[in-house]
Amino acid sequence: MKTALLIVDVQNDFCPGGALGVKDGDKIVPTINKIIKKFDLVISSQDWHPEDSVHFEKWPVHCVAGTKGAEFHPDLKSEKIDLRLIKGTDNKDDGYSAFEATNLSFANYLEENEITTLYICGLTTDYCVKETALDAVKNGIHTFVITDAIAAVNVQPCDGKEALNEMYSKGCILIESEDISDVL
Repeated sequence: MKTALLIVDVQNDFCPGGALGVKDGDKIVPTINKIIKKFDLVISSQDWHPEDSVHFEKWPVHCVAGTKGAEFHPDLKSEKIDLRLIKGTDNKDDGYSAFEATNLSFANYLEENEITTLYICGLTTDYCVKETALDAVKNGIHTFVITDAIAAVNVQPCDGKEALNEMYSKGCILIESEDISDVL
């Protein structure tokens, strides 16, 4: 059984001051940096949208490929990332789940590398983290969501809480970062 950490979309545009900034989105970075060393394999996902996308009919323009907004938060220890998944690269409303990566099949990668457990952190609880976690469970992956290393958009005030409840009800294990060493 192999385990990996998946850091979802900790990008400038999703942090305070970004085009789609999440309140306190940057405050999860120290927690992620603290746990990153516990994993032999670290994977990330990044929104990597074209300038013109129907995705932006629903959301403000964000994480356009090659822009500062699409880069990782500057404090994230991104040099520790072994594999980068890019998603949302087409002119459609896509890219919520890391399993929608366009640079490789994430599901095939996990299977080929015998990764059976994923610990998921990042942005945002109620969209990309949730969709990634639910897809991981659908793919038979033992899925942990690190609750103190995620943050929600909260278009509606309870969206983050509802997302956690949905992930839990579909088979995700909710865990805090301090408890990770107990299960690895």
